[in-house]
Amino acid sequence: MGELEGHDPTRMRISDADRHKVSEVLREAAGQGRLDLDELDERLEATFKAKTYADLVPITVDLHPAPTAPPTAQSPSPYAAGLPGTAPRHTTSLAIMGGQDRKGVWEVGATHHAFALMGGIDIDLRQAIFSTREVVINASTVMGGIDIIVNAFTRVSVEGVGIMGAFDEGRAKIEPAFGPDSPLVRVRGIALMGAVTTTHKPMPGEGRRRGLKLPRTGPHGQLY
Repeated sequence: MGELEGHDPTRMRISDADRHKVSEVLREAAGQGRLDLDELDERLEATFKAKTYADLVPITVDLHPAPTAPPTAQSPSPYAAGLPGTAPRHTTSLAIMGGQDRKGVWEVGATHHAFALMGGIDIDLRQAIFSTREVVINASTVMGGIDIIVNAFTRVSVEGVGIMGAFDEGRAKIEPAFGPDSPLVRVRGIALMGAVTTTHKPMPGEGRRRGLKLPRTGPHGQLY
């Protein structure tokens, strides 16, 4: 009993679900104008590097409402309407004998058009703000490559065609964690002597966690 009484719950290891809950709080704060984009990027990175509950405290300590604040409605999904307008919006990506990257915090609308001619494009949607629950990526390439990256909570539907090339979903680098608020990304287009690949990957700074076995804890934090 003495060990349990002296146990500090803030030193317990956190789960991926805990990290994603904090990321939702950060995105909501950015949508309300309480964090700028640089601060949002920094705090998201720190969130997915966090190991214990204590590590999460300084990330959100100045974002909690005052104790006297009236109760509010349930926090919206990070993909819910209302968040758009807080980050740069890009509707197209183009690479001709060169490259272009879309990454970090940016807004994606209902459709995004990407074309690569003997070039490469990376479309990273892991931290993107979705203005709609369903997004269509029209991705076509000729002798080039387009890589589309999504997080564990995003569903994908690959609907393109490869002609002397590949248009497919790559092997996931993280276990999927779909939920009722998960957005859907449809990837359409043609890969002619090139490749369009969509892959689930961990959030930036999170590292690869697929297959990682973590200790289990009981209701009082004891390991077993």
